[in-house]
Amino acid sequence: MEQKRTSLAIDKARIIGTFFLMAFLLYGIGRQLFEGEVLTQKYIGASLILINSIVVLLIGIFLRKTIIKFNVLAGNTYLFSRIIEAIGLVSIVWNLLPELSISMDDGYFIAMLSLGIGSIPMCYIFYKHQLLPQWLAIWGIIGYTLLAFGFLMELFGKEWSMYLLILGGLWEIVFAIYLIRKGGRKK
Repeated sequence: MEQKRTSLAIDKARIIGTFFLMAFLLYGIGRQLFEGEVLTQKYIGASLILINSIVVLLIGIFLRKTIIKFNVLAGNTYLFSRIIEAIGLVSIVWNLLPELSISMDDGYFIAMLSLGIGSIPMCYIFYKHQLLPQWLAIWGIIGYTLLAFGFLMELFGKEWSMYLLILGGLWEIVFAIYLIRKGGRKK
């Protein structure tokens, strides 16, 4: 017998969890190929980065549906941050066109700063309304705060982001696994 859906569930949780894991792979492999010397690899890498940006947008759209049930501003902030992230990451691909070339790091830094800032309210909503186990929601708040701070410092020339990225990155992996396993229900 199928369990009744409650208001304390994250909509499309398994899909979102899968998208979080896909984003890591798509961007990681895509960026590696894109930075290669072979033109074919660059185009494959660029394609993976473009697909990653679509996945990032879908994560924002799907999670917004849950977040706005509890706070419209937080839901819209999260979606907007994912839009900025997608644009920042896809801007890396513009390096194939010399007249549009921008720093690959600047696009990445802006994307990660936006992700961090927009994800803090999401994790707070998850904490406040007990959509996640409390420890996981608090970890997300701390992880994304450190991530945002690290990438803000990167924009000012301080190389802190890699140290502060770890906690937020690990949170995303654990969160993804939680969503896939639990289906978005706190059990």
